Amino acid sequence: MAKTNMIEREKKRAKLVAKLGKKREELRVLIANPETSMEDRLAAVVRLQKMPRDASYTRQRNRCKLTGRSRGVYAKFGLGRHKLREAAMRGEVPGLKKASW
Repeated sequence: MAKTNMIEREKKRAKLVAKLGKKREELRVLIANPETSMEDRLAAVVRLQKMPRDASYTRQRNRCKLTGRSRGVYAKFGLGRHKLREAAMRGEVPGLKKASW
């Protein structure tokens, strides 16, 4: 089980991304547009830099929905490798079965 503060930190980041993600993307498009004037571009860069870093979606980390584990997480299922295996053995994951050859 992951530390509770790490799980809460990820929740906080997710809320920030939901709140400010659209505004960050608009600024990034404005900066990347070659037709934008230099003054507007510099103003957009300053506004982007003043935003919280955690508002960037790339700072989020995939975590297991059950345990909060950050490594070995299958994004398709939202579970860590241990919990995914347990769920597959119980037959709770449709279409997934243990390989045997």
